[in-house]
Amino acid sequence: MIDWRAIDTVLLDMDGTLLDLHFDSHFWLEHLPRRYVELHQLDEATQEVVRSKVLHEQGTLNWYSLAYWSRELDLDIVALKREVQHLIGLRSDALDFLKWLRQAHPRVVLATNADRESLELKLPLTGLEEYLDVIVSSADLGVPKEVQAFWPALQAVEPFDPARTLFIDDNPRVLTSAREFGIRHLLGIKQPDSTRPERELEEFVALDRFAAILPGNLPPGQGPGAPDKGVQGGGHG
Repeated sequence: MIDWRAIDTVLLDMDGTLLDLHFDSHFWLEHLPRRYVELHQLDEATQEVVRSKVLHEQGTLNWYSLAYWSRELDLDIVALKREVQHLIGLRSDALDFLKWLRQAHPRVVLATNADRESLELKLPLTGLEEYLDVIVSSADLGVPKEVQAFWPALQAVEPFDPARTLFIDDNPRVLTSAREFGIRHLLGIKQPDSTRPERELEEFVALDRFAAILPGNLPPGQGPGAPDKGVQGGGHG
């Protein structure tokens, strides 16, 4: 599926791509509305108001900003996330894929809409940072990945050739934006949330496992699960 000789850079999304989206789905649509009602001592029906308020910001920087929601809802969002942080975890073979990339040749960039507060929570719990060359948040660039201006802003801080770049993301709107910019190799994710059914993407090939795009005949010591010669130490937690 992928000619790795034609790839210099791999851009990776975090939530729903490397990490199971179940944590975020549960937090924003269930845990947060419930805790909002409890902490502010409101009627149960207010939960739906909170869900609608959150979903209204979908695709904007506000949607991804923990500071924004802390102000809007008068809550400590980071503290509330820590209440369910045990749900934060890697998707199936994401770690094997990252280990293979680390031992192969591409530059690996985390291009995420998660803000820095989210990253500070999730990176130590998942150990992702060990396998990444650089981390770029849309909050750093002032525009989300759904918006075309994200891509030249990313390219300015992390130069890449769109024709020789692979980008993997679970969000079809983001993939469409990347395609418009000219990124040649694009892949989606069939099951971002392990608790929800798989889905097919109309305009993009969607992966069920990362192993599907790895070379079929790797030399000894170069495949997923091989000795991790390129990484010093273990994960962060």
